Amino acid sequence: MNDLAAPPLERTAARVRVRGLVQGVGFRPFVYRLATELALDGCVRNDGEGVEIDVAGSRAAIDALVERLEREAPPLARVQRIESQPLAGVSQRGFAIVASRHGRVATGITPDAAVCRDCLAELFDPADRRHRYAFSNCTHCGPRFTITRALPYDRPQTSMARFAQCPACRREYEAPLDRRFHAQPNACPDCGPRLWLAGAGGEPIDCDDPIAAAAARLARGEIVAVKGLGGFHLACDARNAHAVARLRRRKHRDEKPFAIMAANAASLAAVAEVDAQSAALLASLATPIVLLPKTPACDEQLAGVAPGLAEIGAMLPATPLHWLLFHEAAGRPAGIDWTAQPQPLLLVMTSANPGGEPLVIDNAEAAARLGGLADAFVMHDREIVVRCDDSVLRPSSVERPASSVAGEANDAPPLAARVSTFDVGRSALAARRSTLDPRRLTLDPVFIRRARGYTPAPIELPRAGPPVLAVGGYLKSTACLTRDDGRGAQAFLSQHIGDLDNAASCEALEAAVVHLQTVLELAPQAVAHDLHPDFFSTRLALRLAAELGVPAIGVQHHHAHIAAICAEHGVTAPVLGLALDGVGHGEDDGFATGNIWGGELLRVDAGGYARLGHLRPLPLPGGDRAAREPWRMAAAALYLLGRGGELGARFAAQPAAPIVADLLARRLHSPLTTSAGRWFDAAAGLLGLRDVMAYEGQAAMLLEAAARAHGAVPADRSLYRIDGAMLDLLPLASRLADERDAGRGAALFHATLAAALADWVRQAAADTGLATVALGGGVFLNRILSQQLAQRLADCGLTVLQARQAPVNDGGLALGQSWAAMQRLEQGT
Repeated sequence: MNDLAAPPLERTAARVRVRGLVQGVGFRPFVYRLATELALDGCVRNDGEGVEIDVAGSRAAIDALVERLEREAPPLARVQRIESQPLAGVSQRGFAIVASRHGRVATGITPDAAVCRDCLAELFDPADRRHRYAFSNCTHCGPRFTITRALPYDRPQTSMARFAQCPACRREYEAPLDRRFHAQPNACPDCGPRLWLAGAGGEPIDCDDPIAAAAARLARGEIVAVKGLGGFHLACDARNAHAVARLRRRKHRDEKPFAIMAANAASLAAVAEVDAQSAALLASLATPIVLLPKTPACDEQLAGVAPGLAEIGAMLPATPLHWLLFHEAAGRPAGIDWTAQPQPLLLVMTSANPGGEPLVIDNAEAAARLGGLADAFVMHDREIVVRCDDSVLRPSSVERPASSVAGEANDAPPLAARVSTFDVGRSALAARRSTLDPRRLTLDPVFIRRARGYTPAPIELPRAGPPVLAVGGYLKSTACLTRDDGRGAQAFLSQHIGDLDNAASCEALEAAVVHLQTVLELAPQAVAHDLHPDFFSTRLALRLAAELGVPAIGVQHHHAHIAAICAEHGVTAPVLGLALDGVGHGEDDGFATGNIWGGELLRVDAGGYARLGHLRPLPLPGGDRAAREPWRMAAAALYLLGRGGELGARFAAQPAAPIVADLLARRLHSPLTTSAGRWFDAAAGLLGLRDVMAYEGQAAMLLEAAARAHGAVPADRSLYRIDGAMLDLLPLASRLADERDAGRGAALFHATLAAALADWVRQAAADTGLATVALGGGVFLNRILSQQLAQRLADCGLTVLQARQAPVNDGGLALGQSWAAMQRLEQGT
């Protein structure tokens, strides 16, 4: 016997707390496998704060466990932080997964995730018991947020509670090393949800295979309503122009673009340009709609899908049900090799919401509200608890400003750029540590709509504060609830609700507010809202505040836009804020421009904001109607130029032209606005691109498409004036009024506007000593303007903050409202 044998390793114990999105993602079986491999004793459980691990063994093994928890976490997990404290010991021998412990909720719900490769392989394996089963999922994929009523995320608190698992599913569910261990939606054809086909009136249709029957109807040119993760889609063959036109007529959607669904990125090659970033976004677990540049053949192959625009929205299948439609069209091949090969089928997949109302989620509701839209329905009996539309993102591939590609000299000082970034798939902490490439912009995607696949992943706030509920504005509505778990604050932004112009959308906002408070188990200490007194969201905030006995805090619209950018980037120091959008209720501060703002230069800090400047005001002849008719904004610009006599001839096709001329001359019913969005409308109207819009933002989108088609031109610095605090674009309007080439005019407008704004901000930076500028508001969804402006500002040494975790448009207002209100509560103002 060797007397020099190594002494036994010293045994110790610890309680390890893992916070973040760690429930319903296979985290406990992952911990079980690690602990078993490291020969540790103890147990792991879910509770209201995340995952709790009691563990005993050697110090080296425990340290290894803690280190690997974040480094090797399951794909759907988002580890916020890991805490460890000593324990006297654990009684458990071996390692076990134990029952959840309920308590104060400090964790979150994981967003829904697209079907994973393993489940896809089973779906298309004729020998597998889940072959062609439309509800296959595991801990790495499937529904989460849309089926959850409360936390912790356990089956009894989801819409799967009514489906008792069969013995085979139960064995999977209870086996710690199985991929479906505690996969709450786990099911199979013997025990889970079922699928059926219904007719136009919602009556069941007797057929052996609902998928085959639905695919046949789509191939014949019919419109089929398909129940997905967060609601119904209306689907038709995107290559069938007659079917697309019929869908437009039924939905009363004459020109607004539709999104399409393809089996894979390769299937889009003929109709869209898909680079590496776009392909990664398309195939991500969130499977969002990604805006892609059209190919020259797109409009011919997909007539009527996205008319007149430079981009088309595309997504890949998110659920087994969606995949089965493509599988049927492909001839039911075995295996998954076909899923990587180009497939001819392209489907229009548009939200099933008549008249701009919220997404339909219930079977009976679908039959009642969609009966005049769909020829048939693919329904199922798994309840959707929370409606959640598709997310929409735009890749932000770098484009250098016109100055570098069209010969214009750039006289900005050549200092290093500092452009803040956020990668949607990473934590905020990692984003703030990201290395920035000088004089380059980021490749981060930009949210246009944040919903399925991303909601309700939390946004880390720069510091803790009291819980605040914010209810957004009027357009692209969302709600937001903040939470302080004692170690930091987070903002939970709801899914996209939509415009609050109908009763159903207002009810949907109220439901989202209730759901956020329920799943987070929080009562807010204040309710934040927009300053506009007539918004439903404002009235809702005042009512909720009265019911809760807490203050209602109004936050100015453009202040909220900039506060949202500051919140997600963790900025608490003062910044310059450039807020450009369509309209926002302003405050009377002596500028004598009325209270319709939309082109604002602000100083924003924890105490609030100060208005430093604004765009030259334009009259709105006819009031709100001018915001829908770009020719009226063009007429307003001409009037200010002293060219009102041209209105009758230039707009002879508009019967109201004489009335508009009279309104402008007499200054009647023509309130002033500083809105940047209205300047875009004026440019489109002057160039003859659009007289009357069919949907919000159409004129600006057509203007951008025309500029992109033409190509870059140099900015002309003689076409704008900075008059004290005001940026005057009238000289640019004068030039556009005489421009015969609409494409060239559109390109000139973008290049000159970017140069004008950069000079304006640079002057304010010199005056205030501030070196950080936040860009907020829906105008920054314009890819040309946002990229050229950000690059110009970065080139002159300013740090540029852009929206990455929340939409830059009104979909991010609630985040900004909540952050601004938190700071006011802390300061007692």
